[in-house]
Amino acid sequence: MPWPTLQDEEVLRLTKAETDRQNTALQLIASENFASPAVMTATGSVFTNKYSEGYPGRRYYGGNQVVDQVEDLARQRVCELFGAEHANVQPHSGANANMAVYQALLEPGDTVLGLSLDHGGHLTHGSPVNASGLMYNFVGYGVTESDERIDLDQVLALANEHRPKLVVTGATAYPRTIDPEPFRKAADSVGALLMFDAAHIAGLIAGGVHPNPVGIADVVTFTTHKTMRGPRGGCILTTSDLAAAIDKAIFPGQQGGPQEHAIAAKAIGFAESATDEFKAYAAQVVANASALASAMGEEGFRLVSGGTDNHLLLIDLRPFDAELTGKEAQIVLDEAGITLNRNSIPNDPRSPFVTSGLRIGTPAVTTQGMTEPEMVEIARLTAATLRNRTDPSAVANIREEVRQLCAPFAPYPQS
Repeated sequence: MPWPTLQDEEVLRLTKAETDRQNTALQLIASENFASPAVMTATGSVFTNKYSEGYPGRRYYGGNQVVDQVEDLARQRVCELFGAEHANVQPHSGANANMAVYQALLEPGDTVLGLSLDHGGHLTHGSPVNASGLMYNFVGYGVTESDERIDLDQVLALANEHRPKLVVTGATAYPRTIDPEPFRKAADSVGALLMFDAAHIAGLIAGGVHPNPVGIADVVTFTTHKTMRGPRGGCILTTSDLAAAIDKAIFPGQQGGPQEHAIAAKAIGFAESATDEFKAYAAQVVANASALASAMGEEGFRLVSGGTDNHLLLIDLRPFDAELTGKEAQIVLDEAGITLNRNSIPNDPRSPFVTSGLRIGTPAVTTQGMTEPEMVEIARLTAATLRNRTDPSAVANIREEVRQLCAPFAPYPQS
């Protein structure tokens, strides 16, 4: 029977509207990026039709001869990219990857050391509202009050006090380099395993501008979008000794059928990340973040930890305007075409729904081709919007300035 010939005009209209939004506004959410046309083509390919529970050579359905090849290709490419012994490319997300690692390495109730959510960690690092915090006994470490960097003395002290079975590092809102070696030392001091959640910085690692935790951590998890610019999804890298346990935890432990269209796109993304062009891109992401941080400081914003080493900056709004909340800032900036997210800062007096801070990232605007001069302009437009947040006409004028700034850098100009 033929497919329906009716075009879904409503979805087509919404797709065009979202394309227009991405082409004409500043995408500064640190966890977002623009995937290449090749990645998006694979995501919409015939691989979406195939069920393939299991792993290459060990499937529960027939007809996986080609699927096995594409999944093996993805695994081979990512192992070569990071220097890993084993890869599982089936996780649907970074959260799934993290939970699978816990299932593989822990028993319910085991003690784990992780970065607190309010100090830059992730929900899956033991937040009490997340399955990780409900199933395991997470002990949180944080940043120092003095320099707002991870308190490595506290990590070591908590490890020796609580003797966790697993130490977790990595972050979702931390603007500084995370050296895996001190965490390896803390884990070894109590005989614990070490997991590095590289969700945000995987592309920076692949591009050579952040230390590689593979070979130091027992397990590395990450997402394939964010700084990697691939399709939405997750990945786990581990040693050959832990490979079987990790694979079993993903399937049948956490997931059913893998999304082979996404895995095909991951294979493309891994190949793109291995190029010299990507190394130049990763370096520019960091350079842009540094330039944006300096420019935001000139506009009167306080940068948590005093700056950034990676792709994001965390802004404390209070010195700029003591009455301005992250929630209010996010809303009015979106109206001006400047898309970012409110974020708690360390020891934030406001709730996580309101916050005193903003998280700003440079991966997407760097993909568009923007460099340091545009970062200065972004800081100016951001500050102008917030200073004029009660004036709708001023915000509308800034929206037009943003549109003009983005015009030469549209990521999908033919769409």
